[in-house]
Amino acid sequence: MRRALPLTLGASIALSASPAIASGTVFYGSRAGMTVTVTSMSGLDTAHALIRTKHTRQDAIGFCREYVGKVTPDCIRDELAVRLNDEITANCLRGEFVDFQGNRYRFAGLSRDKDSMAKYRLISLPSGEEADGSSASGYLTNMGIFKALCPSRAPYNE
Repeated sequence: MRRALPLTLGASIALSASPAIASGTVFYGSRAGMTVTVTSMSGLDTAHALIRTKHTRQDAIGFCREYVGKVTPDCIRDELAVRLNDEITANCLRGEFVDFQGNRYRFAGLSRDKDSMAKYRLISLPSGEEADGSSASGYLTNMGIFKALCPSRAPYNE
């Protein structure tokens, strides 16, 4: 089910936020090839950052090749059936953003927890749970989404 998020307005900027954005894709998950293609961007680094995407056949082929290890019609069909929102949004001034599943997060700067694998704090809203830095917590995927939407606020290297 693709669900539209509220439309926001802002100025367009060049595709230079991250290696994924520079290639015209954004990761929606932690496995190899879990990407969607960027179709437009507006308001990056503002309170109304928006990136629109499309889950294309080429994205599905990339997932099947890179993660599954075999490109088949069934794999492509199954990957294209994955339910994702077709846009991600952020209020970069507040550090808050929404991922491809509609989950809300806040980037809260450097982690002070010496026991955490995470260098930065990514907090799930409204639960308050912090990503621990593992791929299972969605840390790298969500850091990538935040970097794509808020490139000047996000840390350069994670």
